Amino acid sequence: MTTRPVRGVEIAEVDEASVASYLAATPEFFDRHAQLLAKIRLPDARGGNTVSLLERQAEVLRERNRQLEAKVKEFVDVARENDALGGRVLAMARRLIGTQGRAAVISAIESALREDFDASQSVLVLTPLAAPAGVTENRFLRVVASDAPELKSFESLFSSGKPRCGQLRDSQRDFLFGGDAAEVGSVALVPLGPKGSLGLLACGSPDAHRFNPTMSTDFLGHIGELIAAALARD
Repeated sequence: MTTRPVRGVEIAEVDEASVASYLAATPEFFDRHAQLLAKIRLPDARGGNTVSLLERQAEVLRERNRQLEAKVKEFVDVARENDALGGRVLAMARRLIGTQGRAAVISAIESALREDFDASQSVLVLTPLAAPAGVTENRFLRVVASDAPELKSFESLFSSGKPRCGQLRDSQRDFLFGGDAAEVGSVALVPLGPKGSLGLLACGSPDAHRFNPTMSTDFLGHIGELIAAALARD
């Protein structure tokens, strides 16, 4: 331990860790020495002159309050978004309940995705097990044999039985979206039926970040269950 003069008084130099430990273990220190609170000056975090300890403490509390307000707003925004998504899923369920025949079900699925979810870049890939007899393929609907090589590339998706979001291999994107593949930046994939036995739903977006691997897929799972149940009903 060394000493240094402060205004003519020799005081012992103590390392910062010891001071911090003492103050943490002695919270009543400033109760006994309240006058120090008004005298201690700290550098202003925003630059410029120094500020008192009390001013710094008030600024810290204000910053924490701002952070809490931002977090609460984030929670509220997520809750509102989930509420809106829940309403759209419910509207889709009503559409599907009111349809008769698989051809009408497929039309209702396409309308719901386009009108309620703004998912115009969507493709419904069905196996012969789910496709209505004599159906005509179009931009939205594809009918592919369950053992087709193109579907084999989605085997990991079917094995998991859960929706997946993110990027696709070029061959997968070309298979699903054909001439529109170059416009698709991210994709949500939803397996239909046990192990994808009925096929899959692919929803594309030009935004590379709209469907990302970190997003929740709960609502996509609900949509997949609704579609599979409607197709299996008829």
